[in-house]
Amino acid sequence: MTRTINIFYGSYYHSMKRFLPLFLLVFSLQSALGQAQPLKAADSVVQMRWVDNVYQDMSLEERIGQLFMVIGTSKGTKDEVERITGFIEEYHIGGVIFSVGGPVRQAQLTNQYQEKSKWPLLIGMDAEWGLAMRLDSTFAFPWNTTLGAIQDTLLIEKIGRRIGEQCKRLGVHINFTPVLDINTNPDNPIIGRRSFGEQPENVAQKGRAIIRGLSQAGILGTGKHFPGHGDTSDDSHKVLPVIAHDRSRLDSVELMPYRSVIKQGIPGVMVAHLDVPALETQSLKPSSLSARVIRNLLRNQMDFEGLVLTDALNMNGVSNYGEPGEAELMALKAGNDILLMPKSLPKAFELIKKEIQRGRISKERLEGSVKKILMAKYKAGLADLKPVATENLVEELNTVDDVLLYEEAMEKAITLVKDPLNLVPLKNLENKRIAYIGLGDAPKSEFISTLNQYAVVEHITGTNLQEVKEQLKSFNLILIGFHKSDESPWKSFELNEQEKRWLTEISALRNANTVLTVFTSPYALQDITSFNTIDGILMAYQNSAIAQESAAEVLFGALPATGKLPVSAHVQFPAGTGKHVSAIKRLGYSIPERVGLSSIKLARVDSLVRDGLDSLMFPGAQVLVARKGKVVYHKGFGTTTYNNGDPITTDHIYDLASLTKILATLPIIMSMEEQGDIALNTTFKELIPEYADTELKDVTVLKALSHYGRLPAWIAFYMATLNKNRRPSNDFYRNRPVDGFSIKVTDKMYLTDAYKDSIYNRIGRQELKSNRYRYSDVAYYVLKKYIEETYNNTLDQIARQFLYKRLGTTHTAYNPLEIFPASKIVPSEVDNYFRYQVVRGFVHDMGAAMQGGVGGHAGLFSNANDVAKIMQMYLQGGYYGGVRFLDSRTVEKFNKCYFCHKKVRRGVGFDKPQLEDKGPTCGCVSRKSFGHSGFTGTYTWADPEEEIVYVFLSNRTYPSSRNTLLVRSGLRTRIQQAIYDSIID
Repeated sequence: MTRTINIFYGSYYHSMKRFLPLFLLVFSLQSALGQAQPLKAADSVVQMRWVDNVYQDMSLEERIGQLFMVIGTSKGTKDEVERITGFIEEYHIGGVIFSVGGPVRQAQLTNQYQEKSKWPLLIGMDAEWGLAMRLDSTFAFPWNTTLGAIQDTLLIEKIGRRIGEQCKRLGVHINFTPVLDINTNPDNPIIGRRSFGEQPENVAQKGRAIIRGLSQAGILGTGKHFPGHGDTSDDSHKVLPVIAHDRSRLDSVELMPYRSVIKQGIPGVMVAHLDVPALETQSLKPSSLSARVIRNLLRNQMDFEGLVLTDALNMNGVSNYGEPGEAELMALKAGNDILLMPKSLPKAFELIKKEIQRGRISKERLEGSVKKILMAKYKAGLADLKPVATENLVEELNTVDDVLLYEEAMEKAITLVKDPLNLVPLKNLENKRIAYIGLGDAPKSEFISTLNQYAVVEHITGTNLQEVKEQLKSFNLILIGFHKSDESPWKSFELNEQEKRWLTEISALRNANTVLTVFTSPYALQDITSFNTIDGILMAYQNSAIAQESAAEVLFGALPATGKLPVSAHVQFPAGTGKHVSAIKRLGYSIPERVGLSSIKLARVDSLVRDGLDSLMFPGAQVLVARKGKVVYHKGFGTTTYNNGDPITTDHIYDLASLTKILATLPIIMSMEEQGDIALNTTFKELIPEYADTELKDVTVLKALSHYGRLPAWIAFYMATLNKNRRPSNDFYRNRPVDGFSIKVTDKMYLTDAYKDSIYNRIGRQELKSNRYRYSDVAYYVLKKYIEETYNNTLDQIARQFLYKRLGTTHTAYNPLEIFPASKIVPSEVDNYFRYQVVRGFVHDMGAAMQGGVGGHAGLFSNANDVAKIMQMYLQGGYYGGVRFLDSRTVEKFNKCYFCHKKVRRGVGFDKPQLEDKGPTCGCVSRKSFGHSGFTGTYTWADPEEEIVYVFLSNRTYPSSRNTLLVRSGLRTRIQQAIYDSIID
């Protein structure tokens, strides 16, 4: 074998100079295809031997045929398929470029055409932002202008690689990308958002990254449209555009990216149909037919040795140049290797053949191009051609990884264009009243719904501007979204006259700041005359659901803003504009794989919850899972009640029961401890002096909150207020508020004001229990009284001001009927022992109800999203949304098991993992984790080590609290186990 190779290598030695371009192409392709080490001599010889052998076996006609790639679609009418099959059999074409259609049909046609062809076909596509540029049922990555805003070049390379992998999977070998045009003309009708931008170095950097990515996947990349199609207002599909710049400008701008990618290594360059007088002296001669442009400039001056391809030869910019077939002939003579999409293949073929036979095109010239084409085919794997598998094709072209890559790209593209007042990210939510106005004709729902995950954002609609302005007077922040179609980069992006007038007049309102978010091209800003009254501008570039979600997350600080404008959006906002702002640690929203969880395994949660529904453990539930600061699972299940209840949504709110302890009372106590208003060794007699002579006097805060204070589990205060028929006694209740009876238990039960003291008197008379560990609500009555007396305010108001308003927990409140409609509140029980009615919107716990719905141990209502925000604040050491609520040392102090040595697992207020086999968790959580459960069927848990927050809310007590199936089943902790089982190692 060695001897054979040596003989072969020796035979090439004497013709090395003659075939130097081919050798250079080998190394150029090797570099461009991402192989770090140069080819060994033997490897080069093997590749070149394949090329040489194939070439020697070809007839003249077969060699000429290799120069052509014809257009086909995967919609594939019978006539079209027969036409291309005829081209393969009669003219021996070198390849097919596929246009519109679908992936499975394209794969089938690729296999069919390859089977018909004597020599392997080079399959090409325009897949600039992925296969979806041409095919349905495939994935669309962000457009190039969006990518141009991203400062992370490695991310661009990853996108290039993934596009390449998808091409490879579909049997595509050459992708006619990247676009290296410098789009300096906002009116460019054909390039526009297909360009990475107007800055040559940025375009070059992004182009190099795409080429590296494609090459890593084994796909040939092609820079286009040489020498530069960016500064034109004409479309070369229709006419011959003129690039009127002088050579100095062309060198510094249009040609700069090509020099950069050629230096790195690029398999191919596509030449555009342009009239460039500075490069071609013959008037109206397309650059694609110009030897001065291709041989002199591209080949000789820029040292490009790879494949040169024409742009489509059926475009009007070139197709009318001479008689049919002459443009293709001239393109070949000018130095092109591949003649793409000839307008008349038969005529072009015959003209080229005659020119070769007459000696006007040398055999060496033909051989140089054909061997470069064959070498490209070898590098693309066509020496070992296998049919394209159609099984699971669509699924493999639309993966979770694609979604993650798109999401990351959109997040990193978003650009804060203007923000002199430092409005973004939005802080001080307690002082904000926010409205949203939607402009444009494209969907807006994802933006609106995501905004409302962070704050109450009222969507103002109307067709009368004056009426809208009147509505906006009560708001101090107006968010305006301009939404245009995301279907293709050629769609309209302009504001119409009415929209410009609305934007001008709304932003001029003196009562509010205005932030505009643009979900289309940056050029949308070019016709706005003044930005003086617009306080902030955020550029989101596209209007996809993920772009809308990401923009909302940037506005509220769940994500940073790191992008920079790739083009000049306006004279005030030149290319490169972009203010960097950091995230402020609010929860974001994504999919499980983003944070290392498996969607497939996490789907086990769905089946577990449905099992609970089928087993009548509860009528409905909400489940939320967050990890690493991202909510990745958030669903509602079932209905509000068993009989004709409304379907549960994520906006429904539940009675949290004992979760109130750690979501209302405990954070206030923690803050008071930081300020020195209370200490863990503070005793009950210090909290309530009246207890100085009771058994409770020496119970400390530490022991009480650790449930190690020997306090009774609970006290049935309500029993003493029932008459002999076990009905509410008239001595204690009225059916409407009157003097002396103002404590609202339900809308038809008002308790005597005197009973407030009775509750605390009865607590003071309690005897301590003999066993040290006993879970108890009693301490939270005492702490509530102390908090309210210290701050001279009610617990609900204190919690609202200290925590909920600043956190943006918009669905969290005591006595929710004062804020929310009953239809949004899930009923807790059909009470037939105290209130004798359906308990809906009033706290289920009897003791909290007798305190007007505001208990230290119960009374809080919320949804899973809001609970997760508070738990995330704890997980982040007391910090959330730019606010330091608690010192991290305080959180650590309260999240500590002080009596573990006494086999008491509890922290200070927080429940902790079991010390033995059974307990409140799945047994799969870390010792640092913490949480709580509630009587009504609620549960939340946070794990700092895995950065997981889990929330489960249900109304298992409906219609009867005697239903203990949920508790006995361990369903909540089995769901927790499923969450941990979904962690991807």
